[in-house]
Amino acid sequence: MLMNMILLLPIVLFFTGLLTFIFNRKHLLSMLLSLEYIVLSLFFLLFIYLNLMNFSNFFSMLFLVFSVCEGALGLSILVSMIRTHGNDYFQSFNILQC
Repeated sequence: MLMNMILLLPIVLFFTGLLTFIFNRKHLLSMLLSLEYIVLSLFFLLFIYLNLMNFSNFFSMLFLVFSVCEGALGLSILVSMIRTHGNDYFQSFNILQC
């Protein structure tokens, strides 16, 4: 019973992060925060799985490195968008425009 609860918690966290990502489409910052929440829930699930199977935690550290790189890339896109357009609304600029 406890094992099912331990595995169910990251799955619930993942789906709540997915729902917040779907419903908060107006601002880039809220979308980036929900994506980081999803990545953290996936890391939690990966960490639990690797510990239950008695594997090494090297892959989880590699996953954290890639998630930090993804977060830095998202923040750089956010900063460049705010500098060029003045806000982070998706409706305020045209994506097809060069």
